[in-house]
Amino acid sequence: MSLAAGTRLGPYEILAPIGAGGMGEVYKARDTRLDRTVAVKILSDQIARREDLCTRFEREARAVASLHHPNICTLYDIGNQDGTAYMVMEFMEGETLAARIEQGALPLDQAIPIAVQIADALDRAHRAGVTHRDVKPQNIMLTRDGAKVLDFGLAKSSSKAGPADETVTKGLTAEGTLLGTPQYLAPEQFEGSEADARSDIWAFGAVLYEMVTGRKAFQGKSYASLAGAILSADPAPMTLKPFTPAWLERLVRRCLAKGPEDRWQSMRDVVIELQWPPAEPVAAGPAKASRWLWAVAAAGTVALGIALWSPWRADKPADRPLVRLDVDLGADASWPSTGDAYAGSDVAISPDGTRLAYASGAGTNTKLFIRRLDQPKAVELPGTLGARTPFFSPDGQWVGFATNYKNLFKISVEGGAAVQLGGITAFSGASWGADGALFVSGYGKGLLRIPAGGGPPETIAGLSDGEGALAPPQILPGGKAILFAAVARPPDIDTQTIEVLTLADRRRKILVRGGQSPRYLPTAGGTGHLVYINKASLFAIPFDPDKLETRGTAVPVLDDVASQPYFGGQFAFSPAPSGHGTLVYRRGRSAAVPRMMTLDWVDPSGKREPLPAKPGAYEFPRLSPDGKRVALDVVEERDADIWIYEPGRDGMTRLTFGGGIFRNPTWSPDGRYVVFEAIAKGIFQARADGGSQPQELTVSQSAQVPWSFTPDSERLAYFEGTGNPQIWTLPLEDQAGQLKAGKPQQFLKSSSNDFAPSFSPDGRWLAYTSNASGQAEVYVRAFPPPSSGQGGMWQISSGGGLWPTWRRKANDLVYESGGQIMAVSYTVQGDTFVAGKPRVWIAKLGPHAGWDLAPDGNRLLVLTPVESAEAPKPDHEVVFLINFFDELRRRAPAGK
Repeated sequence: MSLAAGTRLGPYEILAPIGAGGMGEVYKARDTRLDRTVAVKILSDQIARREDLCTRFEREARAVASLHHPNICTLYDIGNQDGTAYMVMEFMEGETLAARIEQGALPLDQAIPIAVQIADALDRAHRAGVTHRDVKPQNIMLTRDGAKVLDFGLAKSSSKAGPADETVTKGLTAEGTLLGTPQYLAPEQFEGSEADARSDIWAFGAVLYEMVTGRKAFQGKSYASLAGAILSADPAPMTLKPFTPAWLERLVRRCLAKGPEDRWQSMRDVVIELQWPPAEPVAAGPAKASRWLWAVAAAGTVALGIALWSPWRADKPADRPLVRLDVDLGADASWPSTGDAYAGSDVAISPDGTRLAYASGAGTNTKLFIRRLDQPKAVELPGTLGARTPFFSPDGQWVGFATNYKNLFKISVEGGAAVQLGGITAFSGASWGADGALFVSGYGKGLLRIPAGGGPPETIAGLSDGEGALAPPQILPGGKAILFAAVARPPDIDTQTIEVLTLADRRRKILVRGGQSPRYLPTAGGTGHLVYINKASLFAIPFDPDKLETRGTAVPVLDDVASQPYFGGQFAFSPAPSGHGTLVYRRGRSAAVPRMMTLDWVDPSGKREPLPAKPGAYEFPRLSPDGKRVALDVVEERDADIWIYEPGRDGMTRLTFGGGIFRNPTWSPDGRYVVFEAIAKGIFQARADGGSQPQELTVSQSAQVPWSFTPDSERLAYFEGTGNPQIWTLPLEDQAGQLKAGKPQQFLKSSSNDFAPSFSPDGRWLAYTSNASGQAEVYVRAFPPPSSGQGGMWQISSGGGLWPTWRRKANDLVYESGGQIMAVSYTVQGDTFVAGKPRVWIAKLGPHAGWDLAPDGNRLLVLTPVESAEAPKPDHEVVFLINFFDELRRRAPAGK
């Protein structure tokens, strides 16, 4: 069926036809809810009429929707309206690989990076249990952001096979339907065997052959002759095309082996072979001995006089093999959480490659450490409490850092007093110019320049509509342009753009879409590479810093780089040794694969009792006042939504429905309402029974986190801000089944970070966390505060404290400290709060990702991470990749 412009399918408005295929027609459309352009595929009438095929399609579509990879076309939605079945995908501009091949064979410096992206995408699908079964040039789109594998319409999810699969397959066979395109079908598919990942590997080999030679691997004048060629013949040698390397011929031949057992057994093997051709030197294996660090430092020291200028020399250094070192910084090192939204990289390496600086600690108690790589231990730099995001000066003699994402300092690498440079709210990165000036960024502030001698910052670039930050900046060689990522509000990695700004005219230019933490690496004379993060993957693309232009296609280089949610890829680089380059990074995993959690009761003895809920991507659990329901948010790719879980019936009720990030639910005392944070929108409310649509309670682009109601429900305490969170209270009225907010009032104005406000059972006191003493501790103040503003403040915890909560029946205040739950008994004498000595209530809380106190005060509800099958990695390791610039020249050649 054909759809006219203006037709609506659910929230999608058809704009224009794009194309048609065997499965149906594809249209350009607009998502009216999110105001974005999408592609809508309408299933053909033949398939839509088959209930069994539609059932299988929906099941497989859900499997494909779980695949999140920069080189896989994202599936947003599926639906059925008046018998019209459809699916909604990301809209892409570009040309298909088939159209590109029609123009002739691709040069190897283009074909290999594209092949790596396709193979990496298929590997991601295979590891998720999804076989594509229709890999062909027509199903690969070449966009400015790289290759995209699309049309998983024939995909099969091996992990979700059901009883209907055999029936459906027989039905297709009976009708003579061919699953796939003949030229790219593996021999076993012609013989009626089930396709698996190795069938996709065969199709990939056929596609790669065609990319490099410009002709199909197998041809025939009829279906029968084509099938005969695939089953019994070998394709013409690829080496007939001049300059085709023998290793590539061998790789493709093994992909196209007739028997599945004779092929590569996983697409990951193919990716590795493409990235590490046998003709190149083999990288050294992982090492952890301190002598390797000494070798790194020695190499940097020898190159000290030339390290800063050698990357820009006209002559190209001879390539060296990549060397990987996994380095344990010691049990005393502890990486700050990568969940801190506004932090940049917590690891830095000096320009000469001889020193490593890193932040270590938890919460607001982080400190800065520096380690000479020829020394066995790191040294703590005094006066750096709360330090995050270190960065070196161009001469390597100073380390810059921010405390609590707010105040900027520098400190000598030899130690001494920290010197304040300035301040910026929600600091997320800086770049030190050759003249000593600092280019800095923070959420909501754009790009700023702080003069070398200090003073008021100058705005270099403001924010456009819908932008939250331009971060983190890097001043490019010559000092004439700045590289940065434009972060959307609310932040979304897929809508971020990597841009460059020329200082002379303040003009911005988009280089890449869908990335964060861009860095220019001077990998060759006069040119180099742009690297950036998308989820946990590090991509590289050749970049000309004079013309400010990228060349070719971005290539995935690493897939295990830790990153903050919005800004900070956890990596840094140095040109040393001698211009060959060193990359240092923290290992991590993609934020697109949320950590799975279970819900458990934990009693004071540490005994755990699991709830019946199956594992899920849960966050921020909060128990209802009667203890019979749990409000939490569930992470689903780009969104997080609020759900209500009822253990009694083991069922879930959804309160929000995508289109944003909703988190931190809080119950009203009567259990009728749940209020929650809506990122970059304010505080929202919803009826806990799911009987109403979410409604705005406040409107704000700043972070507003609701936390506690007064017992009479007449006031809500929340904290607002990122770099310097402050506590506010909001008057409320229940009007016709909806909460109405009055004018908010700031509870306490301070220069410290104050958060997690919790009302006492009688509403007279407010407990909260503050770093007023230099580290996070729990405090109590009277509520409402005295009109004089001079009311008492009582410190409850000692040695650190977070997340205070009242045990209503025990006259206790409990909080978390050092992996334990502490309890403090209290009494009230007039206007004075009298706290006892902290005691351990739950000694071993164990690994967790959040908790809440049961209403009876006798146990906790805890989110427990599901253990991975892989052996846990120490959280105090970094990875060094030596000769990394040489590796980039091999993996992403700049061409001519």
